[in-house]
Amino acid sequence: MSKTRIIALFNQSGGVAKTTLTHNLGYHLAANKRRVLLVDMDPQASLTNFLGIDPETQEKTIYNAIIDEEALFIYPEKIHGMQLAPTNINLSAAELLLPAATAREYRLAEALTPIKDNYDFILIDCPPSLGILSIVSLTAATHLLVPIQCQFKSFLGTDLLLDTVARVKKKLNKNLQIAGFIPTMLDSRTAQETRTLAAVQEQLSQVATIYPAIPKSIAFADASERRIPLAMYDKNHAAVKVMKKIAKELEKLEVKP
Repeated sequence: MSKTRIIALFNQSGGVAKTTLTHNLGYHLAANKRRVLLVDMDPQASLTNFLGIDPETQEKTIYNAIIDEEALFIYPEKIHGMQLAPTNINLSAAELLLPAATAREYRLAEALTPIKDNYDFILIDCPPSLGILSIVSLTAATHLLVPIQCQFKSFLGTDLLLDTVARVKKKLNKNLQIAGFIPTMLDSRTAQETRTLAAVQEQLSQVATIYPAIPKSIAFADASERRIPLAMYDKNHAAVKVMKKIAKELEKLEVKP
């Protein structure tokens, strides 16, 4: 049985730092000598852009694997120790084409099967929606990691997210485990965000692990603009220590038999 941890980073809310976390956690896992593949399942292609690859110049992307059932295209060069299955806007057409496809929910799982043993971790950057691309991603995953912004409206959407996960577990992927929740973009100077973090820690700790909160910082945007992980932009930044700790915790995850 494969021991590869396939982790979907998913939240139907946008702007929760999902892509930033995928990029940075992948970097820290690679720095720990883990073999890492990043999979960009968001048609906005932010992850592909963050790694310095122009999405529009890619002739082959995740689209070809999911819609045409071709072998998964992986960008030939390692980037900061990681490999990438890129995407571009063509993937948005999959939302229209997949509903008519046979075994549509399993298309990503089938694409990953021949290559997953080449990696210790496969991190999937899911789109910010409850649509078919997210379902396909959750069906392929062994674990789910939920970035949750320290804002009350983001916290309110958690029930809907957990309902979706429960349906996927029941019908499509009974071995899917919730690896935990990562509070993101915390401004500890504001009372509301501090209260929201406390609510997340109190209520969601019964569901899964609550990882340390990632502080809000403009440095993430600056690093992304330069197409590098935060640790390469500012190795002493407070958030780097937090993400190193989370990456170490992810290494303890085990795949259900």
